[in-house]
Amino acid sequence: MKITKIFNKNSDLVYYNGDCLDLLTQIPDDYFKLIVTSPPYNIGKEYEKRERLEIYLDFQKQVIQESVRTLKNNGSICWQIGNYVENGEIKPLDILLYPFFADLGLKLRNRIVWYFGHGLHASKRFSGRYEVILWFTKSNKYTFNLDPVRVPQKYPNKRHFKGPKKGELSGNPLGKNPSDIWEIPNVKSNHIEKTIHPAQFPVELIERLVLSMTNEGDWTFDPFAGVGTTQIASIIHNRKSVGAELEKKYYDAAIVRFKKVKNSTLQIRPMERPVYDPLKNNHIPPKTIQYETPTQMALRIKHEKEKYESRV
Repeated sequence: MKITKIFNKNSDLVYYNGDCLDLLTQIPDDYFKLIVTSPPYNIGKEYEKRERLEIYLDFQKQVIQESVRTLKNNGSICWQIGNYVENGEIKPLDILLYPFFADLGLKLRNRIVWYFGHGLHASKRFSGRYEVILWFTKSNKYTFNLDPVRVPQKYPNKRHFKGPKKGELSGNPLGKNPSDIWEIPNVKSNHIEKTIHPAQFPVELIERLVLSMTNEGDWTFDPFAGVGTTQIASIIHNRKSVGAELEKKYYDAAIVRFKKVKNSTLQIRPMERPVYDPLKNNHIPPKTIQYETPTQMALRIKHEKEKYESRV
């Protein structure tokens, strides 16, 4: 796995320690298949300086404009965002940011609600337990692979009880569409993926976007990459990725994670693991990434295909 600190088309992974706008000047037009990020919310986290809302939105607008320039015509951009809070009043950032994407001609495909069961407890309003992913495409021709991200059917053995399909399975045997409400645990202190970052993406959240909106060999980009979760979700599925992170300590933490991927020692929460239910014995242990180079992956797939064909 070739990792470089500045943009290089021959790299597998580019991780830049600096301002994303500086990195974006290195990127050609129409390059990325998927741009996915969770920018600072301007709420005073340790990695951000709280600004007047107008200044914050102007900066976001700049990043969005430059990001869209680098997006392929058949690509997708996913902006995962929460709420800005001022004097106890919440202001949904997805609503405030939507016009920036619409003015650039992007088309909103889904407003995905990411629901998680744990977080800070509010005393003067209901506790917040969701954030939003705005999924836009640049055109009407875009990649969407549903099969890799299907989830188990609620009634997997349900069959048609009448008509010409009587007795046949009524649902897709590969599973159902995960819908636009995703229940995925957020990364808290006992999460297998937890690092020093206070607002870390779970890998499985980004895996679902990478698998559904890109193909093998495509490039992804995260302008606010934190500890490299977008890059990890991309690399383990044979995509290439670029990220920018301003804070040196998060950049260093990401490099450590990338080395663990390369050495096949990084553990993540598997996509197929259900949300914990104390009444059910449905625990699936953490998954250790088994990293393969594209050549190794191609050889393995070829071998598996030959083995399958020899049995037929």
